[in-house]
Amino acid sequence: MTTPIYSIGDIHGQLGMLETALSRIEVDGGRDARVVFLGDYTDRGPNSAGVLDFLIKGQAEGRDWITIKGNHDRMFSLFMQDYPINDDRLLVGYHWLHERIGGIETLASYGVEVPERTRIYEVHAAARAAVPQAHIDFLAGLQVTHQQGDLLFVHAGIRPEIPLSEQTEDDLIWIRDSFHKYTGPHPYLVVHGHTPVKSATHYGNRVNLDAGAGYGQPLVTAVFEGNRCWCLTDQGRVELTA
Repeated sequence: MTTPIYSIGDIHGQLGMLETALSRIEVDGGRDARVVFLGDYTDRGPNSAGVLDFLIKGQAEGRDWITIKGNHDRMFSLFMQDYPINDDRLLVGYHWLHERIGGIETLASYGVEVPERTRIYEVHAAARAAVPQAHIDFLAGLQVTHQQGDLLFVHAGIRPEIPLSEQTEDDLIWIRDSFHKYTGPHPYLVVHGHTPVKSATHYGNRVNLDAGAGYGQPLVTAVFEGNRCWCLTDQGRVELTA
C-alpha cells in the first residue's frame, strides 16, 4: 500500500487557513503525516510572522514537515541581509516593498510600518530590529525541491527536458511560461504552486495547488498516493484528475 503524502499550496501569510488545512490533514492521515509545503509563506496576507512561527515550532516538535522555498520567501530573505538586495527576477521598477508584491504586509505583521516617502535603509533597519533571527534562519534553510517516488514537489516548476541536477534555483522558484506550455511527460508528476489558478488543477504532467490564498481565495490541501491525487475538503477527499 502506498503511503500518502500531503501538500499545501502557497500560504502567503494566511495563518488561519494554514491551521484549517493541517486540521484536515490530521483527520485524513493523522498527526504524523508527511506534509510538503510548496513555499511562499510570506507576503500579501495578514500574518506572515505567525505563519513562520507556526512552521518553525512544528518542525522543532518533530513534525514531518518539508518546507520548499518560494520566490516570495527569497525576496524576504534577500531584503533581510546586511545590505538589502532586490531579486533580479522581478520586473524593472518592482521590489519587495512594491504594493503588488506584499513585503509591506509582511513587515506589518512584525509591527514595522512603511510610511510614504521613507527611505529603504530606514525600513531595513526597523526590519532587522523586529524580525527574529529564527525566521531569517528558517528562510535561509529552505530546500528548493523534494522528490518522493514519482512525485516532484517544487514551488514554481522545472525547465522541461533539463535534468533535475541542472535546474537552477531561479527556474525552480520563478519559472512560468515554458513550464506551463509544455505538455509532454516529465520524469515525475510535478506538484507546484506559484501561479494562481481558480482551483487546484491537474494537467496530466503537473498539478498546480496555488488557488490564490494570497488574494483571499482558498488554501489548497492535497493528498497523493502514487500518482493519484485528492483535494481535502470539509467533506473529505475529492479526487483531482487530469
